[in-house]
Amino acid sequence: MDTRALVQHIAELARLRFRDEELDAFAEQFARIVHFVSVIESLELEGVEPLTHVVPTENAFRDDIPQPSLPREEVLQNAPKHNGVFFRVPKVLE
Repeated sequence: MDTRALVQHIAELARLRFRDEELDAFAEQFARIVHFVSVIESLELEGVEPLTHVVPTENAFRDDIPQPSLPREEVLQNAPKHNGVFFRVPKVLE
């Protein structure tokens, strides 16, 4: 399967539609990604420890201290719809 056909197949699985020029661009990008992965696979990595971060990090925990929140009127000020107490959003479940 050539790269363009593979990208088309992946797009169909993800239920995506692309114009021909978009498909060609994605096929080119996909080919570069596959090439880059093959370069990484060719590296000699025996004895190299796996990393989770490039720099050493530690969790920076802080105390959970309750603080006053914003006034309800200020929070709802920019809401497209509200009932004075809650945000109103379209129903997503029947």
